[in-house]
Amino acid sequence: MSVHHAISAHSAKQAEYITLYRKLDAIRELRIEQAIEQCKAGEEISVHEINHVTQQINQLAQSHHLPPRKLVTIEMIREICK
Repeated sequence: MSVHHAISAHSAKQAEYITLYRKLDAIRELRIEQAIEQCKAGEEISVHEINHVTQQINQLAQSHHLPPRKLVTIEMIREICK
């Protein structure tokens, strides 16, 4: 039974990491969309908040075998904004 409990605990922990990853990824996507809207409105844009979340995602990804995300540049946002 202890092996079963260990596997169950591991699976539950993995599910927590995946849920956190998805939440952070959703926040990242929202901030990217906000930056695109700011660009379209002619406002000054910053990728600092996007990349802060991206770094959190990548730390989680590295330690839990999840896919990393690329850091976002202002040029990337401007390219999408065109």
